[in-house]
Amino acid sequence: MNTSTQRLSVIEKIGYSLGDLAANLIFQTLMAFLAFFYTDIFKIPAAQAGTVMLIGGIVGAVFNIVMGAIADRTQTRWGKFRPWVLWTAIPFGAIALLAFSTPDFGSTGKLIYALVTYVLLVVIYSANNLPYAALSGVLTGDMKERNSLSSYRFVAVMVAQFIIQVLLLPLALSWGHGDKAAGFEKVMLVFAITGVVCFIITFLTTRERIVPPQASKTPVRQDLADLMANKPWIIMLFTTILLFVTLAIKGGMTIYYFRYYLSDGSQQAFLDQVGFPRLLQWLGEVFTPAAFEEFSRPGNAAYAASSFTNAASTAAMIIGILFSKPLADRFGKRNTFGIFLSLSALCLLAIYALGNDAVWGTFTLLTLHGFIYGITIPLLWAMIADVADYSEWKHERRATAIVFSAMIFGLKVGLSVGGALSTWLLDAFGYVPDAAVQASSASHGIQLMLSLVPGGIFLLSAALLWGYEIDKKMETHIEQVLQDRRKAAAAL
Repeated sequence: MNTSTQRLSVIEKIGYSLGDLAANLIFQTLMAFLAFFYTDIFKIPAAQAGTVMLIGGIVGAVFNIVMGAIADRTQTRWGKFRPWVLWTAIPFGAIALLAFSTPDFGSTGKLIYALVTYVLLVVIYSANNLPYAALSGVLTGDMKERNSLSSYRFVAVMVAQFIIQVLLLPLALSWGHGDKAAGFEKVMLVFAITGVVCFIITFLTTRERIVPPQASKTPVRQDLADLMANKPWIIMLFTTILLFVTLAIKGGMTIYYFRYYLSDGSQQAFLDQVGFPRLLQWLGEVFTPAAFEEFSRPGNAAYAASSFTNAASTAAMIIGILFSKPLADRFGKRNTFGIFLSLSALCLLAIYALGNDAVWGTFTLLTLHGFIYGITIPLLWAMIADVADYSEWKHERRATAIVFSAMIFGLKVGLSVGGALSTWLLDAFGYVPDAAVQASSASHGIQLMLSLVPGGIFLLSAALLWGYEIDKKMETHIEQVLQDRRKAAAAL
C-alpha cells in the first residue's frame, strides 16, 4: 500500500473523473446560473441574492477546514477518502434538487428557503468534494501520472460545463414549455440522478495507494501549523480565491451580457450567419421539434446566442486541456499556469472594447479565452497535490485532505464573494430583473463585469505565482525524495 509510484489504468482515470462530472453538473450550474436563477426565476432581489450567496459560501468554506481534519482521520477498509464519495452521493443529489426548486412562498419565505437550501448544498458539497479532491493525492505518487489524471478529470469538468453552458437553458425552456422555473427543476432532477450514479462508479473503480505510516499522524493543531509554514500553500490559497472570484463573476455575467448588453437584432443576425436555424431544424428531426422550439420564439435570441457561444468556448477549453499535460511536463506546472492565465486575461480585457452589436467579436474572444484558459484548468489541482507533497517533504508528515480542504476553502470563499459581488454590483448599477430593457448604467456595469473586472483579477492571480517556488526542478526533486522515503518505510 505504500507504493509511491504506480501507473493508473485508463478505467481508474475515467472512473475517478466521473466524480468531477457529477460534482460539476451542480458546481457549474452554481457558477453560471445561480445569480440568474435567484434574480430572474425565483424573483429574489439582487442585493438579497448576493447576501444569500455570501453567507452560504462562507459557511461552506469554514466547514471545509473541519471536513479536511475529519477526512484525514477517517479509517475504513475502503481508505480515508473514497467512503465519503459514496456516503454523500444521495444527499448531494437530493439537496441540489431542493436548491433549484421554486416553492410558492412570499418574499421572506423565498429568502429563508434560498438561504437554508444553499447552505445545505455547500456543506454537503464540501463533505463530498473535499475527500474527492484529496483522493487524487493518494491514488499515485507519480507526478506525471497526476498530470495525466488531472487531464482526464478536467475533460470531465469540461463535459459538465458543456452540458450546463450549452444545454441547460434549452432543456429548461423546452421541458418547462417556456416556464423556466419548472424546467430548471426537471433538469436538476436528471442531474441529481446522473450524479449519484457517477459518484458510485468513482467509489468502485478507484483505490488509495499512498498511506501515511502511523508515526506520521499528528494533531489538527500541528497540521494547521504546517500549513502556515508552507509558502506554496499560502500562494495557492490566495490564487484559488482570486481565480474563483473571477470565475463566479465572469460565469455569472455571461447570460446577463447576452440578454441585456448585446442587441437582440445583432444576435439574431449572428445566429442566421452561423446557420443556427438549420441546426435547430436538424436537432428537431433527430429528437422532436418541440424540444427546441422555444429557441425559435421571438425574444429568445440571447439565450440561443449565449448557448451557441458557450458551446464553442467549452469545446475550445476541452481542446486546451489536451495541451496541458505535455506543456506542464516540459515547462513545469507553475510556468505553464502563469503564462496561459495571463493570456486568457488579455482576451477578457479586450471584450471591453466591443460595442453592443459586436456579437462576432464576443464569440471570437470568448472562444479564444476558452482555449487558452483550458490549458490552465488541470494544473490548479495538480499543483495543490504537489503542495501536499511539498509539506510531506519539508515536515515528514502528510495531511493530504487538510491541504485540499484549505484550497476548497479558497474556492468557496472566491465563489461566494464573486457571486455576491456580481449581484450587489448589479443592484448598484440599477439592474431590474427580467426587464425588457435595462438602464445604460446597468448595461455598462454588465459589460464591465464580463471584461475589465475578471480580466484584471486574472492578471493579479498570475502575478502571485512569481512567489510559488515549486518549479519543474523542485517537482522532480521532491518526487524522488518521497519515493526513497516510502520505499525505506515499506522495507521496515
